[in-house]
Amino acid sequence: MSEEAVVFIDDKEIKVSDLTDEQRYFHSQLLDLRNKEASFKFQLDQVAASISVFQNAFLEASKEVADEVLESDEEEEKQ
Repeated sequence: MSEEAVVFIDDKEIKVSDLTDEQRYFHSQLLDLRNKEASFKFQLDQVAASISVFQNAFLEASKEVADEVLESDEEEEKQ
């Protein structure tokens, strides 16, 4: 047996089936927006992690290039 969906308005429990069409529409909008918000936050966590990986890779590559330039300069100074 499944329980009927309810909402709380000013601490009063109201069955969704007792809401007006307009209220049910707004309720559906809110549910959808909350789901989208959770999905966006999940995706943003993935993006943040990816940014960190690429930023670290960029910094490592930049250090390698800088080291090569410094080594090249030192060799030229010796000649």
